[in-house]
Amino acid sequence: QVQLVESGGGLVQAGGSLRLSCAASGHTFSSYAMGWFRQAPGKKRTFLAAITGSGGATYYADSVKGRFTISRDNAKNTMYLQMNSLKPEDTAAYYCAAGAYSAGDSGYDYWGQGTQVTVSS
Repeated sequence: QVQLVESGGGLVQAGGSLRLSCAASGHTFSSYAMGWFRQAPGKKRTFLAAITGSGGATYYADSVKGRFTISRDNAKNTMYLQMNSLKPEDTAAYYCAAGAYSAGDSGYDYWGQGTQVTVSS
């Protein structure tokens, strides 16, 4: 069982940056691939980025490629999402997930409760 807690969300102006964190419980963090997703009001949850258990490979959705960077520190049981050049359309609840290395919801077994990111124009 893995418990995930996101933090780092907030209100930021367009063009600004935020770094989200996802802290995981348990002693098997490095055995899980991790992913970030987001969901805006009235819209489906969408994939943003994924990282393998070792951190050796990453994959991004086209919508955030070049602006967002996923990383992890297995010694701290924590994953990060550095978000730069934020746009109002990035406003959403952001979720981290643990499971298989995948761009699909179904690949992940564990989910955090989400953290809100609001980008003002």
